[in-house]
Formats: sequence, C-alpha cells, structure tokens
Amino acid sequence: MILLIEDNESISKGLKYSLEENNYNIKIANNIKTAKEELKNNIELIILDVSLPDGNGFDFYETYIKEKNIPTIFLTARDSEEDIVNGLNLGAEDYLTKPFSTKELLARINKILSRNKKKNIIKIKDISFDIDKMEVKKDNSIVNLSSLELNILYMLFFNINKVVTRETLLDKIWEWTGNDVDDHTITVYLKRIKDKIGEDIITTIKKVGYRIDEK
Repeated sequence: MILLIEDNESISKGLKYSLEENNYNIKIANNIKTAKEELKNNIELIILDVSLPDGNGFDFYETYIKEKNIPTIFLTARDSEEDIVNGLNLGAEDYLTKPFSTKELLARINKILSRNKKKNIIKIKDISFDIDKMEVKKDNSIVNLSSLELNILYMLFFNINKVVTRETLLDKIWEWTGNDVDDHTITVYLKRIKDKIGEDIITTIKKVGYRIDEK
C-alpha cells in the first residue's frame, strides 16, 4: 500500500486515480495527525508533501518514518537546492518538485518498489525468508516455526553478514514476550531453529552471538 500525505485535494484525487489505474492501493492523509495513524498499517511507500497544515514534512519524516525504513518520495513545491539536498540527506529515496509529471512519479514509484521487492526475499542455500510475509521456506516448502523462532530468525536474516549478539537476542525476546530469559534459553531456541530449517546456515560465534552469511 502507498500512503500519500498531501493537503491539496486536487493533487490527492488526481494521484489516487492514477495510482489505482496502475493497480496500486493508496491511502490518503491530508495532515500529519492522520498520517501517524496510517503508519500503523503495512505501508510499502510514502509520498510526502513538505508543507502540511499541522507540521513540516521533513520533521515528520525524521521523527516517525525514518526509523521504520519506509521508502519515501518528497513531493513538494519547495524547490530550492537547500531543500532538495536536505530531503535527500535525511534518507528519502527521491525528491520531486511541483508542478510534476504523473508519469515521471509513477516511473519512480515503480523503480523503488521493484527494487525493494527483490530485497524482501532473502535466500541462503535452500532457505528463503520472505520479509513481507514473515514466511520461511526450504525447497519451496514452508518451514513450521513458532512466532518467537520466526522473530529470532528474522533478526539474523535482517542483519545478514553481521553478528547478532546474545545480549541483543535476550533484549528482543523480553521485548516480544515480556519474559526474562537466560543464555541457555537462547541456545535452546537456536538449536530448535537449526533443526527445523535443516540447513547449516547459522554460524555460532562462541560467547558472542550468531550470524548468517551470504554464500
């Protein structure tokens, strides 16, 4: 789903029509207050105006969107070099100034979403992890993991080629479950995961943590 944060009604209606004609689902928020609520949904991409009735799009991006890693295109009448550089330096995928070409915007949206879709399925040996669906497959057959096992494996896939420390996993398990666990619990969970996926893709870094590497 695409979230358009734009207070100009004619622009919103026009983009909604064009995006839906191109088979995209779109939600519209005409202010920051509404946009905050929409961020609770599964948003694939955000089109964000900078000048909004209840705040600044740059600030909203930095405070609420950036940490969620949602690709964002700034779409705004603010066309100074300083604003463009600021928007891109904040981490936005793109910056398009008004007036704009709908075809150009659609091309940029397609490019971003196509690129990100490829990133959302990570495959190591015969194991693939679909980040969007939170689904693990071995040789195209779904691996039956508990919710907690799935979250632990997600942490390893999300941090591919990096060590996820035991301390990080302990903190995350407490965050996910509210239960205090110890080092032994981590060891047990990792053994269960390894047994279920049936592939030796998880490397144990003694007394430190675990890592999955691209092969």
